[in-house]
Amino acid sequence: MKKIAIINQRYGLEVNGGSELYSREIAERLKAKYEVEVLTSCAVEYVKWSNYYKEGVEDINGVTVRRFKTEHERIPKIFSALDSEMLSNPDAPVELSDRWIEHMGPYCPQLVEYVDEHQDEYEAIIVVTYLYYTAVKSIVRIKDKAIFIPTAHQEPFIHFDMYKKVFGAADAFVFLTDEEKDLVHSIFHNEDVPYEVCGVGVDVPSEVSADRFRKKYSQYNLDSYIIYVGRIDEGKDCPRLFRYFMEYKKRNKNSDLKLVLMGKAVCDIPKHPDIINLGFVTDEDKFDGISGAKALMLPSKFESLSISVLEAMTLSKPVIVNGICDVLKGHCIKSNGGLYYKNFFEFEGCLNYLYEHPDVYEIMCKNARKYVDDYFQWDDIMKKFDDIIAKVGKTTE
Repeated sequence: MKKIAIINQRYGLEVNGGSELYSREIAERLKAKYEVEVLTSCAVEYVKWSNYYKEGVEDINGVTVRRFKTEHERIPKIFSALDSEMLSNPDAPVELSDRWIEHMGPYCPQLVEYVDEHQDEYEAIIVVTYLYYTAVKSIVRIKDKAIFIPTAHQEPFIHFDMYKKVFGAADAFVFLTDEEKDLVHSIFHNEDVPYEVCGVGVDVPSEVSADRFRKKYSQYNLDSYIIYVGRIDEGKDCPRLFRYFMEYKKRNKNSDLKLVLMGKAVCDIPKHPDIINLGFVTDEDKFDGISGAKALMLPSKFESLSISVLEAMTLSKPVIVNGICDVLKGHCIKSNGGLYYKNFFEFEGCLNYLYEHPDVYEIMCKNARKYVDDYFQWDDIMKKFDDIIAKVGKTTE
């Protein structure tokens, strides 16, 4: 059985995050055909990268996980100063770039050394997420077998001069969407490097119940609601969602619509009778809640895929997303199962349209499910992984 490695900044059952969950989904499926080993940090959170897990090797769902400690935590004050300096000088000298990426973290130099010394043991090394130290310092050491899954989106960091070398080190790419592929090609002009557009499969329970959700949270009178699922923070543009929703309620006084939030809150949530923060919930509550919603909201400007959007579509629920994000807008256009906005009045228009056009709404529900069925199936995705691994793999047996 051929051996492959996957490098991600965090990995574990307790870890939340789209890239990290994606890495675990891929690892647990690749193990059917390959000996899979994950190289990662000991961190469970991404603010300071504190060592949470024990350094060393463990097994998680049949996948070997090799952890390396964070040599020093991120110090917010120092990182903020370096970040400001980098943002004002994208073509920063190597010395500044190195200091910035070290504090971006997770600073695991032993992981990088391990990759350098043991890469010949692997048929291919899959590096996930372009932004962090673990990817930046590892991929440039890998010779002829680096498969890069950048999970890139339009943001200032990707234009830093230091990332030219990172993206130039890939022997093959896996992109989550066509929009991500087009973005990377437009910035780095690497169209000649082999690639696959794979996306991600979507797993939802075979049985969900909106009634069960409404009964469990009956104190909130959730007859009509939209839902947000995920990390509640400024990086996801949640404060703007709150402002827009409260303005919508002011202007549409007869509406009984509520906004339900699910996820960890790392920004302030306004105290409003129609904003319901449920915090962390079980998977059953999550999927039941999505199934009962009028639509799933995603206000983020920066997404490389969005599993929550695809989960909602799998449950035949339309989505309303930030049209500034090309990936999210692309989901809506390609599926005809979602709407997008760029300002408050478009936001208001999206909500009212769904309620005022029930026949169109039903068609959108069907379109959303069909989109996922057509493009986001695990069997098709894993076949593409086999193909790209075969292209870069070096036999070590």
